[in-house]
Amino acid sequence: MHVRRNWIILSCMLMAVAVLAWAQGRKPGLYEVTSDMTWQQSPFPAGMGPGGRGPRTMQVCVTQAQIDKYGGPAPQTRGDCQVSNKVMKADGYTAEFSCTGQMSAKGTVEASFTPDGHGKTKIHMVGTMQMGQNSAPVEYTMTSDSTYKGEDCGSVKPVGTN
Repeated sequence: MHVRRNWIILSCMLMAVAVLAWAQGRKPGLYEVTSDMTWQQSPFPAGMGPGGRGPRTMQVCVTQAQIDKYGGPAPQTRGDCQVSNKVMKADGYTAEFSCTGQMSAKGTVEASFTPDGHGKTKIHMVGTMQMGQNSAPVEYTMTSDSTYKGEDCGSVKPVGTN
């Protein structure tokens, strides 16, 4: 049960960071995002964690209000993560971030995007995750590719709305 809870917390945080990362400098509308995570050091017992499950694809709606206020979707992390040292470029950015709480870690983000709505993001994170009474080392790399699908989000609700 603890492994499942920890994975849920970790996956929510990862997706929120990835969504925030790729949405920077974008236009509002529907995006399809495919993310793949590789564990260099997993806190989960062999065969019980999320590693090796392959890429995950989801649709994300980004509003103009979110872009104006946050540069993309509002942060929806399950923990306390702070972005720092953000360096914007014409076609992307780099940044550092750190998280506390269930997972205490530091990481880097590299994002690039094109005017036609394609983007790539790479996140690398190193730290520890609380596993019951113990903490376990964690290190992973997550890559994401995003594609702009159009202005109409259809039934997909923007991140941060009910």
